[in-house]
Amino acid sequence: MNKTIVIKNLVKRYDDNFALGEINLEIPSGIIIGLIGENGAGKTTLIKSILGILHYKKGEIAMNVLKEDIGIVLDNSFFPEVLWVVDIDKIMQGVYKNWDSKLFYNYLKDFNIPINSTIKKLSTGMKKKLEIATALAHQPKLLILDEPTSGLDPVVRSEILDIFLKFIEDEEHTILFSTHITSDLEHVADQIIFINDGKILLDMNRDEILDNYGIVKCSNKDFERLDTHDYIAYRKNKYNVEVLVNNKKNISKKYKDLVIDKITLEDLMILMIKGVKA
Repeated sequence: MNKTIVIKNLVKRYDDNFALGEINLEIPSGIIIGLIGENGAGKTTLIKSILGILHYKKGEIAMNVLKEDIGIVLDNSFFPEVLWVVDIDKIMQGVYKNWDSKLFYNYLKDFNIPINSTIKKLSTGMKKKLEIATALAHQPKLLILDEPTSGLDPVVRSEILDIFLKFIEDEEHTILFSTHITSDLEHVADQIIFINDGKILLDMNRDEILDNYGIVKCSNKDFERLDTHDYIAYRKNKYNVEVLVNNKKNISKKYKDLVIDKITLEDLMILMIKGVKA
């Protein structure tokens, strides 16, 4: 499989002692990669390093796409609010040689974005949809998205996710998708990269995560008989213990009386970050 981005030994340090890295990643072409982690974990730092917005201390980032072919949606709107929506089309015609005005206005229509309005008057959700329309309208090969569905209602989020899935159908387009709405990634992501405290904790196929990982909810007594090699982390609650396991089939055979619940990406994050490690 071709690689859209290859990152080797990337390190970025800040004065507040936060450090990203060392990061080693390969972003394959033709798929959606979900980037998850809590606030301050390093997701945005990684994205801005890839985009060249931040200078990193050491390492290499190889991009197999031109800057012209990258569509970007960052967490905070990058449009001056004094602009009118129609101004975006005029501006972008001079920025991207592949800018498609017809496609841009089609997205505005599909997203119900009023053309004769200033950006300031748009709701948070409308601004986000305008950013997405702008990112898609120059027909990029790579989309880099930082919280692209935040502020959107479930119906619109679903529509946007369908657009992302259609975007990669030809297996020549790629999406790097950072979000706190992990349920979105459970629907569309092919690969999950989990970053915490500047380090990669997990880089794995989404289906493998959801198929192999699980949560055992048991009493303290049952927890005490678990072999520490059979689980990754645990959290003790008022009424039970939540135990993160990564081989459901083997655990089911070994502890036939225990029930293993399906895991969500949110469950995985919480237990790996907040749980006590085995």
